[in-house]
Amino acid sequence: MSVLLTNIGELVTNDPEHGGSRQATGAAARAVGSGGAGLGIVPGAAVVVEAGRVAWTGPAASAPAADVAVDLGGRCVIPGFVDSHSHTVFAGDRSAEFAARMTGEPYTGGGIATTVAATRAAGEDTLRARGQALVREMLAQGTTTVEIKSGYGQDVATEARTLRIARELTPETTYLGAHTVPAEYADDRPGYLRLVTGPMLAACAPHARWIDVFCEPAAPTAFDEDESRAVLLAGIRAGLGARVHGNQLSAGPGVRLAVEVGAASVDHCTHLTDADIDALAGSWSAGPGSHGSGGPQGSGTVATLLPAVEFSTRSPYPDARRLLAAGVPVALATDCNPGSGYSSSMPFVVALAVREMRMSPAEALWSATAGGAAALRRDDVGHLGVGARADLTVLDAPSHTYLAYRPGVPLVSEVWKDGARAG
Repeated sequence: MSVLLTNIGELVTNDPEHGGSRQATGAAARAVGSGGAGLGIVPGAAVVVEAGRVAWTGPAASAPAADVAVDLGGRCVIPGFVDSHSHTVFAGDRSAEFAARMTGEPYTGGGIATTVAATRAAGEDTLRARGQALVREMLAQGTTTVEIKSGYGQDVATEARTLRIARELTPETTYLGAHTVPAEYADDRPGYLRLVTGPMLAACAPHARWIDVFCEPAAPTAFDEDESRAVLLAGIRAGLGARVHGNQLSAGPGVRLAVEVGAASVDHCTHLTDADIDALAGSWSAGPGSHGSGGPQGSGTVATLLPAVEFSTRSPYPDARRLLAAGVPVALATDCNPGSGYSSSMPFVVALAVREMRMSPAEALWSATAGGAAALRRDDVGHLGVGARADLTVLDAPSHTYLAYRPGVPLVSEVWKDGARAG
């Protein structure tokens, strides 16, 4: 059955057919800064959905017939948000840690051990219920694609269990056994590295699409450059794509290591050197086989920014303008987790990106949709071109600008996922 969604006041497509480019290149990343040129906006629009996919977009006056018509009352429609970085399967609570930070205690990443202990002790039903609740919460706020990491088990059984549950919720699952070194291996880092790249990887790889590592020399329980490289290369050999937590707490090797191994995304990017910016920009201009994964031209490393973390930790925000000026594609994601940023709201992230990182409303929306899709190397989400998944978010507002213009207001009136109204 085909469905005509009509009387759309403003349709954001991220589709080149409508005057913008959804391709995650430096040119497209720059284009979204000029009045929304990269968003492929259609005023007075309609969308035809069939078999879970977008079958047609354009002016409502030219829309073809469909089996069912739905009047959206002049509201704005955008692609569903693509949240490409989250940690939503866990147990426990770290609100006391948050309260301490708000009175001046710095964030060091050490609180991860608290969540590890709670997650190891939790039953499977408890972990599943928490993950399901957070994904429902995300969907209600317009997120239709989400990535979920492990990393709160740090033993073979709990990491594998976390990923099995995550796989029930999304195909975008990431093995993050190398989140931190657990207490029992504090005096045997090589032993934990052997576990992460050996038995734990073997147990987790069947349930994961990606491998990730917290490459942060400034954090004593995280991983240095050589350790991080060993983790990523082991995952790549096991058939997983690479992602990196990099440059969150200090300038370090994370960004350049991500580019070296051909990672799809390097996330946080709070402290960047000129060499880091050059490496990210170069990953998009280099030809096939120019970096570790031999990725094709046009599939470089996205810089994924997580401003809800800076909000929650009172840390400096990443310099998005510097990345965009260099032609580096930027994604925005929540990093929803119990310690450094417990928000599931992509609209909140968009508002933070506009206010605190000086992104335009158009840049922020592109990064939260098409940018997130690029960070997951997906071409079927993050845009509303013909053939894309029919994942749409309907705003109770006339324009996408309202996401930042009215921060904190629940503007998402309905969400369509795979061509059906969700919820």
